[in-house]
This record gives sequence, C-alpha cells and structure tokens, in this order.
Amino acid sequence: MPVTAYDKVGSGGDPGGPAFINGRKYVILVYGSGDTMHEAMYAEAMENGAAVCRLCPHHCMRKDGKLGLCGARMNHGGQFVSLNYGRVTSLGMDPVEKKPLRRFMPGTMTLSAGSFGCNLACPYCQNHSIAHGSVESRYVPPQEMARLAAKQDVPSLSFTYNEPLVGYEWVYDAARMAKEAGIKVILVTNGYVERKPLAQLLPYVDAMNIDLKAFTEETYRTVCRGSLEPVKRTIAEAAKTCHVEVTCLLVTGMHTEEELTEMFDWLAGVDRELPLHLSRYFPRHRYEEPPTDLVWMERMGRIAGERLSYVYLGNV
Repeated sequence: MPVTAYDKVGSGGDPGGPAFINGRKYVILVYGSGDTMHEAMYAEAMENGAAVCRLCPHHCMRKDGKLGLCGARMNHGGQFVSLNYGRVTSLGMDPVEKKPLRRFMPGTMTLSAGSFGCNLACPYCQNHSIAHGSVESRYVPPQEMARLAAKQDVPSLSFTYNEPLVGYEWVYDAARMAKEAGIKVILVTNGYVERKPLAQLLPYVDAMNIDLKAFTEETYRTVCRGSLEPVKRTIAEAAKTCHVEVTCLLVTGMHTEEELTEMFDWLAGVDRELPLHLSRYFPRHRYEEPPTDLVWMERMGRIAGERLSYVYLGNV
C-alpha cells in the first residue's frame, strides 16, 4: 500500500494561558484555584500509612507524603490522591490530524487539553517540561471542557500533551460529561495502564492514538522505565471498542529493522486497517543522537506498507 508523508507537526497549546484559544480570550469558569488534591481511583491503603496505586503497571507503593513515579499522584495521609485533577497546563485548538489521527473525523478541529505528569521516563521526551517538569497550570473543572468545546463549535475534545492517564480521574469525569454533550473524546496516550481502569474509561472514548515506543521488552525497561506487554494489551483492547491509530517515533539508535518488522506484523494481526504513524525523531531532552535518517525511515515505511493498509510518515 502507498505510504503517505505529512508536514512536521507541533503543539497547539499555550502552557501559560489556558484562557486563550488561538489568540482569542474565553472566560473559563473556575470553581477553585487552590489545592486540587482529589481522591485517586484504583488505589488502596496499606499498613503503617503506606498506600499503593494500581492505575498503571508500576503499582507504586509509597509512604505518606511520597510521590508516585508519574509525579501526579501521591500518598497523602495514607491514601493516594491525584495532584493534577483539573490542572490544565496547555489548551489549544488543533487540526485532528496533529494528534495524529488521519482517519478519524478528518478536516475537523479538536480542543486539546494537557495537564502534567507521565508514568514513563523517555530520555528523548518531546514534552518534558509538562511531563516531568514544573509548569504553570490553571484549574478547569471537568464540565468546563465540554462547554469550551461547544463554545468553539468543535466536534471533539482531546486529552494530550502530557500522559493523560496519570490524571485519570479528571479525564474520566470530563470524558463522561463530553459524551453526554455529544462531543467526541480523543485520548493521546502511551497506553501504559492496567486493564480495569482502561475498561472503565473506554465506553467514553471515541478515538485513541497510542504511542508504541519499541517492540522489545528490554528497550521499554531500560530506556522508558516501562514494559511492552501492557501497551500491546491496551492497543488490542482499545481496537475492539473505538478507533485506534498507533504512533512509533523512530528514535536514532533505538530500533532495528527486525524489531520493527515484528511490530508491523503484530499490528497487522490486531487489524490490518489500523493506521500506523512512523514519526521522525529530533534531538530532545537528554537524547542527542542525530535525527532519524530519512532513507532508512522511508524503507521502514515501505516494509510497514506491505503489511498495513494505512502508513504515514510524520515530522518529515
């Protein structure tokens, strides 16, 4: 099948001013701007004031006052709380193709919102300042996201920029309210989540772009501080209930042709019609290898196109 290339993409959010969308000011109904700790779902108290979070496969067990690996969840007084509930660091209008989603509501705009925190630790992170850094935020209650999308007259709301699933409670609430208002819900995620919370959220999600960072357990473990199998499970489960597209950032020195061919074969086994985005890497954060070689990237695209119906080359 033919391989389609598209222009380099970027973030449409403005981390410093979520009251502004594409230069136009909108009034956000803020119900409180102070402490927004929110009781965490999928967590349980342990002995001696410890608590464990079971939202993602890390299963962080922490003493009182200690953060989980994601930086967005913490043991507070013997129970896990979400620190980023409603804390919006980036808000913007994007073409849906920038998520990237090429075969879901093409030609439409989406209201994109991000918070802070991530449960992986990729050294080449493209959004490190909001994934693991310290950045300004504004509290936006979940019902306000549906109102803003309607005000903008856009058909969808996207949770993106950082890893949205580490802010599960706000995403879950906002997604349910958006669906009630007739607004489509998009999730841009690394897919590193346990089966039960994923199953609870999926009925309110219309489309996902899932980042498949590599196809070896060793790379996930040593480079990203995660695990491959939970991400594969998320892709397979989500593809049964909503529109799914997959992105793989081709990081210089991190992938082999054999590994990627195995990835393409596995994705074709899930669904040959599942769109795949092969994205060009550029040096970011702590990773300084040169950008992805274009000739090699195009070869990977051809190999993928022999197995999958829709393959797109991004950031070229």
